[in-house]
Amino acid sequence: MTLVLAMLLDAALGEPKWLWSRLPHPAVLMGRAVGWADERFNSGDQRRANGILTMAGLAIGALLLGWVVSLFGPAVEIVIAAILFAQRSLVDHVKAVADALRLSVGDGRMSVAMIVGRDTSDMDRPAVARAAIESAAENFSDGVIAPIFWFAILGLPGLLLYKITNTADSMIGYRTPRHQNFGWAAARFDDLLNLIPARLTALLIAIPHGVLRDWPAIVRDARRHRSPNAGWPEAAMARAIGVALSGPRSYDGEMRDFPFVHPEGRDDIGPDDIDAATRVLWTGWGIVLALALAAALL
Repeated sequence: MTLVLAMLLDAALGEPKWLWSRLPHPAVLMGRAVGWADERFNSGDQRRANGILTMAGLAIGALLLGWVVSLFGPAVEIVIAAILFAQRSLVDHVKAVADALRLSVGDGRMSVAMIVGRDTSDMDRPAVARAAIESAAENFSDGVIAPIFWFAILGLPGLLLYKITNTADSMIGYRTPRHQNFGWAAARFDDLLNLIPARLTALLIAIPHGVLRDWPAIVRDARRHRSPNAGWPEAAMARAIGVALSGPRSYDGEMRDFPFVHPEGRDDIGPDDIDAATRVLWTGWGIVLALALAAALL
């Protein structure tokens, strides 16, 4: 029942600005820990070894902290878990892009720039919508389903382990000259922890929207993605709402020719399709809530 209550609390409150404008969010504290480790240990000739030891230290620290905090009882676990689940905040951020895009393409670009890392200055209306929908699908996996999965499996220690790993991957898990070696362990461990949740997310999207029959095509597109996990929810989402996703986009001024996901889908998309994606998120979330409630009652 702890999981059920945490999910409901997250859905009801999201991330209240009045609180996090006064206190540092736990994710911010995790980011500071990763940043400190990056500054302290990312140097010398043994950067990959340093990165492995750093990730191991962060993981052990997260497990121990989760165990200690869990000793304070279910009420504390519920609050911490609700803070670290991201369903409400994800939907709010994605829906904000749809609302902004209805005003103008320029407003849509500014809004989507808050949730994606690609260049947004030259995006047209469909590109803004694609970026928002892709972000919705990918973050539903690593911001909602994966945290819930690891909380269900290992309790608060598992949730904190996942979140510190995901934070480390987002900060140092890039193939840049500075982080290619030091961030290798964070990136690989994040891939491992997302292996099952990403595929579960694809099923949560595909089953209720009648596209499970397209599973072979979903698998095919997922395997063409540059990430071993992010392609699964994206491929399922594309078919669930009937749109083409991914394709060429620009990072740091450099155009990259990524393949389209579900190229047979509609490509002239807009805010209504973003809204459709948010409804998919709530449907998947509702299924997980029902399963968690059934498990608690049994």
